[in-house]
Amino acid sequence: MHLKISHVTDYAYAHPVRYALQRLRLCPQDSPLQSVRSWTTEVEGGVVEARYIDQFGNKVELVSASRDTSAIRVVASGVVETSDKSGVLGAHRAYMPLWLYQRDTMLTKPGKTIRELARGIDKGEPLDQLHSLKTRLHQTMDYVPGATQTHTAAEDALASGKGVCQDHAQAFVAAARLLGFPARYVSGYLMMQEVPDQAASHAWAEAHIKGLGWVGFDPANDISPDDRYVHIAYGLDYRDAAPISGIRTGTGEEQLEVRITVEQ
Repeated sequence: MHLKISHVTDYAYAHPVRYALQRLRLCPQDSPLQSVRSWTTEVEGGVVEARYIDQFGNKVELVSASRDTSAIRVVASGVVETSDKSGVLGAHRAYMPLWLYQRDTMLTKPGKTIRELARGIDKGEPLDQLHSLKTRLHQTMDYVPGATQTHTAAEDALASGKGVCQDHAQAFVAAARLLGFPARYVSGYLMMQEVPDQAASHAWAEAHIKGLGWVGFDPANDISPDDRYVHIAYGLDYRDAAPISGIRTGTGEEQLEVRITVEQ
């Protein structure tokens, strides 16, 4: 499937910005699941200072704001050809060794609720265990936009019983690590039927299974990623794979608007 994607991020500032530096993770890469046919990143009100591959294998661009700008616009767009392999990405290829993907972070540190979830998964074949975890999470945590923030820990979200795809993904990662699997957070895009316009990107998780490699699981939708998915960045949690993150100096409020279109 060929997916056409447009991701527009607008920042507006009440007062001119003295300094701002944004880290962009908006560039998809070729993999066994996708081929990038075309892709561009354009910045208004700033300039791309550097490009590099980080420790997780993500393409990263550093953007500095033009001095005294009151607005920054980032437009990432292109076409990606995808294939459906039931979420099986395959062998590990990033700089990070596999054992590091079993390390907890502040956002994925398990508490009582996640530990109980992991203990409730029946022992068996690795793939069956992880699919069971995916479904159990989908049944346990309701999808409620606005129920959590980007800094909400997986334990807190699961304990509340509601969250968004970020929370589902981080809870899956935390529980999968307890079950003995290296696991990572994935950010990207999902083409939703009859809903081309979206207000946010998507997130899911991958676990590494001996003999299969990295395999994707989307507990928010209780499915395995298929050819409607485009993966962009990976990490131990949301902070490692956030589409845009950064710092700024100056006073006044910041307004953020995101518009995403994913269509065949």
